Amino acid sequence: MENPRAEKVAVVDEVREHFGAADAAILTEYRGLKVKDLADLRRSLRPNGGEYKIYKNTLVGLAARESGLDDIEPMLHGPTGITFIKGDAAAVAKALRDYSRTNPLLVIKGGVLGRKIIGPAETTALADLPSREVLLAQLAGAMAAPMQQFAGLLQALPRNLAYGLAALRDQLEAGQPAGEATDAAPAPEDPAPEDPAPEDPAAEASPEPTE
Repeated sequence: MENPRAEKVAVVDEVREHFGAADAAILTEYRGLKVKDLADLRRSLRPNGGEYKIYKNTLVGLAARESGLDDIEPMLHGPTGITFIKGDAAAVAKALRDYSRTNPLLVIKGGVLGRKIIGPAETTALADLPSREVLLAQLAGAMAAPMQQFAGLLQALPRNLAYGLAALRDQLEAGQPAGEATDAAPAPEDPAPEDPAPEDPAAEASPEPTE
């Protein structure tokens, strides 16, 4: 190997670029897993934007320091693989958790979510969050309710306008100037007869309360 130092620098640059471009990263220990097992793991992560990479811990540590992620260095012990995520972090975390349940040799150490370092418990809890598709559906549902209310208001405008025009027409047909109250009291010399008391007490019952 002619220039091992240049090769190490290239690896550090590559890891740093992965940290910078990823939405999240999850660190795992893979001690004891075979090449076939790792290949299966990689295939299970790709559909949700996860890429499983293995580098030397010392080079990852250098890249982490250059990226301002010094706090992940305690996780860099033993055979360590990093899943860089561009996409649904919850779905990738779920895939890792599910794989570790059937392959206990894969141990979740923790990770990086945005710029925040998270431990193994938080990383596992990330797997319990709804997927991106579910969150988008919930957001769409939350936006739909106000839109339905807005549509109802738009439908009510023509109806209310029709009621107003009908009332104005009735006033004009009765010879009453528009805008004048229709419930004015009768003149004193021509008092209105009192309404007879209803014979059925049920007729005076209060209407049922509306919701």
